[in-house]
Amino acid sequence: SDEGRNAVHLAGGAQIVAEHIKFLSQNTDPEKERLLAVFCGMLMNYSNDNDTLQAQLINLGVIPTLVKLLGIHSHNTALTEMCLIAFGNLAELESSKEQFASTNIADELVHLFQKQTEHEKKEMIFEVLAPLAENDVIKLQLVEAGLVECLLEVVAQTVDGEREEDIAQLKTASDLMVLLLLGDESMQKLFEGGKGSVFQRVLSWIPSHNHQLQLAGALAIANFARNDGNCIHMVDTGIVQKLLELLERHVEEGNVTVQHAALSALRNLAIPVVNKSKMLCAGVADVVLKFLQSEMPPVQFKLLGTLRMLIDTQAEAAEQLGTNGKLVERLVEWCEAKDHAGVMGESNRLLSALIRHSKSKEVVRTVIQKGGVKHLVTMATSEHMIMQNEALVALGLIAALDLVAAEKDFVGANLVSVLHKLLSDERSAPEIKYNSMILICAVMGSEPLHKEVQSLAFIDVVSKLRSHENKTVSHQASLTEQRLTAQS
Repeated sequence: SDEGRNAVHLAGGAQIVAEHIKFLSQNTDPEKERLLAVFCGMLMNYSNDNDTLQAQLINLGVIPTLVKLLGIHSHNTALTEMCLIAFGNLAELESSKEQFASTNIADELVHLFQKQTEHEKKEMIFEVLAPLAENDVIKLQLVEAGLVECLLEVVAQTVDGEREEDIAQLKTASDLMVLLLLGDESMQKLFEGGKGSVFQRVLSWIPSHNHQLQLAGALAIANFARNDGNCIHMVDTGIVQKLLELLERHVEEGNVTVQHAALSALRNLAIPVVNKSKMLCAGVADVVLKFLQSEMPPVQFKLLGTLRMLIDTQAEAAEQLGTNGKLVERLVEWCEAKDHAGVMGESNRLLSALIRHSKSKEVVRTVIQKGGVKHLVTMATSEHMIMQNEALVALGLIAALDLVAAEKDFVGANLVSVLHKLLSDERSAPEIKYNSMILICAVMGSEPLHKEVQSLAFIDVVSKLRSHENKTVSHQASLTEQRLTAQS
């Protein structure tokens, strides 16, 4: 009970228990083992659900003592279980991870796991492994201790099982495998230049009939795809096809977690420039577009990110997608998804990217027709500078390519007053000021917009920027001032 724990705490009981365990842990005499079990039981209860007491035990150095105890007394089931429960309790605290990492906990737990045949015992060890594996140093230690081989064995044994415990073990083992791949060093060690046996085994999960394994396989690929070298190798060895086949199976089956994971993997693989055209040729955009009707925000978010990565610097693909009326219509709809900021932001960014990378009048016309201009004007006021800039460049291209068609939307969205605010705001970054001035010059060819520029006294704001510390900004300010003066 909490009262009992507090009483022990006030009496300095933690220190007494820790010292006794340290003294008794070296001894394998049956009598002493019984006494040790009593003290370990106290420590197990003492460390349960109380951050303050857990922190005190960590400071007293019980973790290295318990790890040694586990090695010496691994034959003693009761003691082993108490140690595991205490580890599980202490591992909840972030401060414990450093201490665990300085011991040989990885070797001891893997050794213990290899000896287990019962589901319950394996589950107990899994419960300690999961929080420990959140630490990158321990991730690598677990990989080096051979945990991955144990996990692959569990997967092989349980993949066709129908019992609840098989299904539970398969999920735990494959989830833990994915967690180990979140560490850069542990991931690279298992990738082994794309030739690693672990990497190959994980690949074989993707075409599996089991949803849990499909999910873990796709998440593992997404984790392996965290640097350009790995991504390039994977695309060259045909992984994209496997992921597309998996997605095709889930257009109808519709398992949202698998869709999300496969799209995450494709998005990461599309980051290196050399992969983009290869992935487009493989038909990635066409398969991704099949999920355009999804009502699930996580899938929408990854779908948008994947398309945005694919069209970066790819003019032809940007034009093809940017003139796809259904896609642009859906983007405009998602630009209003106020309940899902991520989806809203990604939709705006993709809308802008279609224009910026295609530089196509047809794309601009499609965006205007579908009502996308007002969203790009709103995007220019975003709190994220990168989004502001992307919006301004896209708006500049709209004004340059089809000002007549965009004029009404520019007026309706108060573009000129937005630009006035951006130029007047001292916090605006130099590139925001520069692109705002470029846009002002571009809209001067429209009579109603020209009138608005004159009514807002832009010359005053622009002339101040002639002395801006950034040379590009000050030079553009001079040019803009000349343009404004000539057309006033």
